[in-house]
Amino acid sequence: MPRVVRQFLRKVFHRPDRPDNVNDREGSRDKEQDVAVVMSCASSYRKDLTEVSAASIDISHPTKIAAPIAKSALQPPATPATDSTETETSTDADGVTVSLPVRLWDRAYNDLKREETDLVDVYEKILSRQLQDGLGSVVPESQPNTIAQNNSDARRHQMTQLIHAGLDKTAREATMKEGLGVAVNVILSVRDIISSAIQAMPQAALAWTGVCLTLELLANPVKATEANRKGIDYVAKRMDWYWNLSGNLLKDPPDHADKLSGVRHELENQIVDLYKVLLSYQVKSVCSYYCNRGLVLLRDVIKLDDWDADLRAIRDAEKCFRHDTQTYNAQQVTSHLEQLVGHAMSEKDQQCLKQLRLTDPRDDKARIERTKGGLLQDSYRWVLDNSDFQRWRDNPESRLLWIKGDPGKGKTMLLCGIINELDRDNSANACRRNVAYFFCQATDSRINNATAVLRGLIYLLIDRQPSLLPHVRSEYDRAGENLFQDANTWDALSRIFSNILRDPSLRTTDLIIDALDECVTDRPQLLDLIAQKSSGSSRVKWIVSSCNWPEIEQQLEPASQKARLSLELNAEAVVTAVNAYIRHKVDELAGKKHYDASTREAVHDYLSSHANDTFLWVSLVCHALADPKVQKWHTREKLRTFPPGLNSLYARMIDYIRDSVDSDLCKHILAVATIIRRPVSLGELTTLVEMPGGISNDRESLEKMIELCGSFLTLRDQTVYFVHQSA
Repeated sequence: MPRVVRQFLRKVFHRPDRPDNVNDREGSRDKEQDVAVVMSCASSYRKDLTEVSAASIDISHPTKIAAPIAKSALQPPATPATDSTETETSTDADGVTVSLPVRLWDRAYNDLKREETDLVDVYEKILSRQLQDGLGSVVPESQPNTIAQNNSDARRHQMTQLIHAGLDKTAREATMKEGLGVAVNVILSVRDIISSAIQAMPQAALAWTGVCLTLELLANPVKATEANRKGIDYVAKRMDWYWNLSGNLLKDPPDHADKLSGVRHELENQIVDLYKVLLSYQVKSVCSYYCNRGLVLLRDVIKLDDWDADLRAIRDAEKCFRHDTQTYNAQQVTSHLEQLVGHAMSEKDQQCLKQLRLTDPRDDKARIERTKGGLLQDSYRWVLDNSDFQRWRDNPESRLLWIKGDPGKGKTMLLCGIINELDRDNSANACRRNVAYFFCQATDSRINNATAVLRGLIYLLIDRQPSLLPHVRSEYDRAGENLFQDANTWDALSRIFSNILRDPSLRTTDLIIDALDECVTDRPQLLDLIAQKSSGSSRVKWIVSSCNWPEIEQQLEPASQKARLSLELNAEAVVTAVNAYIRHKVDELAGKKHYDASTREAVHDYLSSHANDTFLWVSLVCHALADPKVQKWHTREKLRTFPPGLNSLYARMIDYIRDSVDSDLCKHILAVATIIRRPVSLGELTTLVEMPGGISNDRESLEKMIELCGSFLTLRDQTVYFVHQSA
């Protein structure tokens, strides 16, 4: 166990002055003290990760490889295993269960075969001849390749046959030459290693075949150069260690699968690259030996005399692998420390988080995507190639990106897509990066104010990085739940938020706030905070979105490192995105309504020519066309009732309500929906609006009433919402 981890655990769990007969009250107090120590130690020991990672593996010598950090640092390190039952297993393409090392060696061999097709083909012809007539047989030019090409299991059986034949032949020759030189001793020692490895795991034959055949070169030094012999000796002595690399380092406990899968995958790639270089050296050595024996198949295939460069390639691959291994071990240690912090969280910690949580922005994001019919990739992909976005993403000095545009232009879904891409990059590259976000909605009092924004961002930051919790606890322990609900809440949360952003342990962080124009309470102070904080730490970057409001632009002006991304100035990209959305919605309608080709084309053309680059307009029209009362033969006539542009469409919807029999009722419902501070349930609506007799308890009739309000209102989970703030 690395020294830093031992010190960490000793400091947390060792209590020399604690009596054996401790009572429950003392135990509870000790638990609280343990929690405090864990929380502080997790931060202080993070800086020593470099030392930990360096201590976890030494690639400079095959006997010094260490197992990965165990699931519990209190357990002793696991002993490297060669038995397949102790190693992670999977099923190969032929349905055969194989260990992780076998899978990676197979992958390396197949990759090498694709990249060096001619060389490996000659190698396999040599192996084919040895299978046919025994080792040492002369290989004719017409020799066919009989090594299994599409069955890894059959290929492994062939390699096993070759190894057994090679070990027998090497034993006989070594006995005849016993005492004649150091090379014979090397041959015997490597022969024993190969024999033990194959007995323990017959599936390892692919990795060892080349080593076994290169022993011929050591037994016949006149056939090999000094540089080639040194390389063979280097590889042969380290093969057992090479074989165990993946089993030792990539044995990952299940609870780490999500957090470390990206680094683990990259480390797998590095191991495969290393294995590929080793196999290439073995293959070249075997081919060189038979070339020196007159084999003409290799003529013009590859250069086989640059052995120093080939050995350097092996050492370079080891060096690259060492670097990635240290990254992997550092990630493991960080993950384990955070697990200790998480497991030690007290009831007060849990209570503090519950009081802090007003909403989980992840749930808000999922709800928004669901109610808008899902997130269409083609509707936001354009922004990833936008120069303003790329400057924000790639330039450390670009810390604030303001995405602005008129209502209905798709800003919210654009930000949903950006969040997904940032999270995806985070997972793929195993970055320890925080992504926290908040979606403002003016019609929902839970999420339409500046305090709610801060609570949501802080909640997600702590969820992503639990070691930040003490910043909240220090204030919560003094104020209790009043911290989040009294007149001073904004000031207290601003102070907490500032302390979190200044915390040296804070990872690189992206903060995203959607729809600043829908933050109806205390928006000016939220904008001031954004302008101030976005000019601070380079570890924290911001993306905000809003409508084109001059007051928002004015308050963001003091931010020193900002960029604007105007949807109106990127009209061509927005048009392409809206057209993709139109195709998607028309496909949905055609499937539901069974449009013929002519009707489908008419709907598509009308939407394309009248949308004015506005997602919301398309959504509202398609929602109306999807109404079961609109039969497919009414579609063209219905289309013509929708004027272009949001304002014209809203005016048309008002006319529709004004002309209906239930005009007065609809006006009352819309009036109530406009002035209430939060969305109301159907039941609450009946207490605010006088309904016609007999329908107050009739849910189906109440739902019909909401439908009568045109496309202004929508019903989700029996709660009434405006379709969009622009209404």
